[in-house]
Amino acid sequence: MPALSPDRQPATPLDWFATEAGQGVLEVEALAVARVLAGCPALPWAWLGVPGATPPDVPGGRGLLLRRHDGGFEGAVRCALPLPLASESLGAVLLQHALDDGFELDTLLGECERVLAPGGTLWLATLNPWSPYRLRWARLGLRVRGPGRWQALLRRAGFALDSVNVQWIGPYWRSAHGDAGVGPLDWPRAGLALSVTKRTYAIVPPRPLRSLRWQGAGSVRAGQLRG
Repeated sequence: MPALSPDRQPATPLDWFATEAGQGVLEVEALAVARVLAGCPALPWAWLGVPGATPPDVPGGRGLLLRRHDGGFEGAVRCALPLPLASESLGAVLLQHALDDGFELDTLLGECERVLAPGGTLWLATLNPWSPYRLRWARLGLRVRGPGRWQALLRRAGFALDSVNVQWIGPYWRSAHGDAGVGPLDWPRAGLALSVTKRTYAIVPPRPLRSLRWQGAGSVRAGQLRG
């Protein structure tokens, strides 16, 4: 999708990512996306992005590339929720700002948990409400949440919170200068990325019942008599 001119009002909230300011965030995230897919097991993966985002270019044809469109997604397939994917079929799901307009949060995160195989990774990029960069998207209809709120949503979707990692990502203010980090000076960056691994818990088989020998009162007396 061609980038919008800086003074053109986005038609929808997510169209902001096609502006110069939005591209400054997405360009930094491209490196993070590549790292996630490099560590993906030999399973298919899915990328769900926004208008203006460049999908990852990974050879092998194992990726499903979808962009947000109206009330659903378009790309290799055109669909709404639930996703037309088999349960536990993907090694990674990447949500690149696909939820930043408040689109069916619980439903989509629940679908991500469903389609991920055990050990698979959900990577979620979103805007940082504490960043001064927020002045660039103010009053455009984007619904931005902090990491605590996202962790609560992930837990509600079935993910284990002890496997959630948070990274601050993107520029501080100048759209052409961005990076990523987890240090105390990184929290004002424009975006944040959360990654979480789908865990399964081993089913502990029940302990075999001990064979109990019951002795009635009559047999006790008989034993005592024989003694």
